[in-house]
Amino acid sequence: MGLALAEAALAEAAGDVPVGAVVVAPDGRVLGRGHNAREAGGDPTAHAEVVALRAAARELGAWRLDGTTLVVTLEPCTMCAGALVLARVGRLVYGAVDDKAGAVGSLWDVVRDRRLNHRPEVISGVRAQECSEHLAAFFVARRSAHSARTSDSPGPGPDL
Repeated sequence: MGLALAEAALAEAAGDVPVGAVVVAPDGRVLGRGHNAREAGGDPTAHAEVVALRAAARELGAWRLDGTTLVVTLEPCTMCAGALVLARVGRLVYGAVDDKAGAVGSLWDVVRDRRLNHRPEVISGVRAQECSEHLAAFFVARRSAHSARTSDSPGPGPDL
């Protein structure tokens, strides 16, 4: 999770929501790393998990990531949960729960849906407080910056 948190810091430095992910091989080797890059790339699919899964697939030269572990700082959304199921990731480890978009038990439970052909093991809550605090601090700073921008702007002109 430490490597995923380091990736999250890279996302934040680039102005994106601080979510980071790594894909680890069964032997412990890091196959792929990723952080949110939606803002930097103008890509709505550039979530940390997708970026890390793509990097791991390139490293292995295959889309099937059997036996790997995806470690991510925030509970995956429906897109990312679907991607890790389709990639045949063996285990998902995540930190903070996402009550607004989580698809691993919060709003939906894509990874445990018995209608799908693959269901990874799930380990949740790893360094959850640290992951949550990192995200919360980011959004507090973003709201403060937004508030400062809007309070500095001139109000409506005089009525004529």
